Amino acid sequence: MRRTGIKGILLLFLLLFTAPLCFASDYAFTLDESGVPALGGERSVIVVISDIHLGMDDRYAEIQRNRAPLADFLRKVRCAPNIKELVVAGDLVDEWFIPAGTDTYAGKTQKEFVQRVAANNKDVVDAFNDIIRDGKIKVVYVPGNHDLLISSESIQTIFPGMAEARDVRGLGTYSPDGHPEIAIEHGHRYNFFCAPDPISNKEIAPGSILPPGYFFTRIAALSVVEGKPKPGKIRPVVIPNSLGESQDLEFLYWQVWEALMDELPIKEDFEEKIIRTNIDGFTKTYAMSDLIPRQAGEGGVIDVNLFKGIQDTWDERQALNRVAVKITAREALAKAASSAETDNQAVVQYFRNPASEKRIVVFGHTHESRIIPSETHDGKSAVYVNSGTWIDKNATPTMTFVAIAPKGSARYAGLYQYSHEGAVTTLDNLELEGF
Repeated sequence: MRRTGIKGILLLFLLLFTAPLCFASDYAFTLDESGVPALGGERSVIVVISDIHLGMDDRYAEIQRNRAPLADFLRKVRCAPNIKELVVAGDLVDEWFIPAGTDTYAGKTQKEFVQRVAANNKDVVDAFNDIIRDGKIKVVYVPGNHDLLISSESIQTIFPGMAEARDVRGLGTYSPDGHPEIAIEHGHRYNFFCAPDPISNKEIAPGSILPPGYFFTRIAALSVVEGKPKPGKIRPVVIPNSLGESQDLEFLYWQVWEALMDELPIKEDFEEKIIRTNIDGFTKTYAMSDLIPRQAGEGGVIDVNLFKGIQDTWDERQALNRVAVKITAREALAKAASSAETDNQAVVQYFRNPASEKRIVVFGHTHESRIIPSETHDGKSAVYVNSGTWIDKNATPTMTFVAIAPKGSARYAGLYQYSHEGAVTTLDNLELEGF
C-alpha cells in the first residue's frame, strides 16, 4: 500500500523538530574502488536500501527497468573498501503486488515462489550473493510488509548466509554491529493497514498475520494491470451513525478503503469473487464486498466480513507487535495514508521515547526518501532518514540509498541517488555531534 505525502505537514514537522546540533556536511562519500578519503582503508560505512520489490512475473513486477542498475550498484558496493554493512530495510521480495485473480503460489510452496522470484531477478540475486560469499560486508535483511510472510527458510533458499533481523513474525528492527544508537526497520509496524494482524481473521484463516493492506494491494495490482479502468457497479455508500466509538472507527475504516478504491479502481463489480488467496491460512476467493464495510440501512450498523472488529483490537495488536509508544486507533486510521505520519512515528517511537537511546533511525516503506533532523527526549541531536525505493515508477526520486559513517566524535548520515549511468548524486546529508 502506498502513501501520499503532505507538504504542509512535512514543513510543520521540520519547523517543530529541527535540532541545533545537526548540520550539513561536506563528507565526501563515494562508491569508487578508491574509497572514502577520510576513512582510509577502514570499513565503517553502513549502507541501507529498501523497497526493492523483486517480483515473480514481469507482467506486473514493479522493478524491471531499474534491475540492471541495482545489480550494478550492488557490484560497486561489493568493491567499495569502506563499506562494513549492507542493510535491506524491507520489501526485498514482493508477495503482495500480484493481481487479485492470480494464484500467488500457483499451487506450489512459498519456497518455490521465492525461487521463481530469484530466477526472474537473477542478476540482482547473484550480486547480493557475491557480496555475502565474499564475507567482507555483512548483508542484513529486515522484513517489510510486502514480504512479511516470507520465512527465514525461504530467504536462505535464495540468499544463503544473509543475516536477518526479526522480532515478531513479519517485523524486525536492526542496530548495526557496534552502533546501538542506530535503529533500522521498515516502518510498517506503526501502520493500521500494514502491520501484522494475528487477531482479526483467526477463525477464518488460523495463524494468519495478513493485514488489510495485503488485500488492498492485490486489488491495486489488478487496477494497474487493467490500466485503472472505470469501476464496475457503484459501491454502496456508508454514512456515520450514532452507535458509539467502535462504529465511528468502523466508518473511518470504510473511508480509507473508499479513498483507496477511488484512486485505484477495477472493472470488476463489488460482489464479484476476484481475490484468490491460498496463502497464510486463507483458502477462499473474495470480493470487494468481503473487505469493505457495508451498512444495514441508513444510519444502521456498519459491518464487514473480513477483518471484523479490527478497529477494536488495535491496542492488542500493537502490544503483540511490540509498539513501544501506543497510537490510538482513531489516529492510526485517520493517518493511515500519510507518509508524514510514518516519518513522525520515528520521532514518537525513538526520539521522544524516554526508554529509547536511538539517535539515528532509518525507515523505508513510504517510497519517499528524505532526511529530517530531530532531537531526542534529553536534548541530543538526532536524525530520521527514509531510504526511499528502487521501483521503476515513483512520485519522488527512485534508486535511493542511505550511508551512515563515523566521523571522529560525530556521525554522518547521507541520502543518495544512483543513476542508470552509474553516477551517485547527493540528495541531502548532515552530521550529528556528541558521540
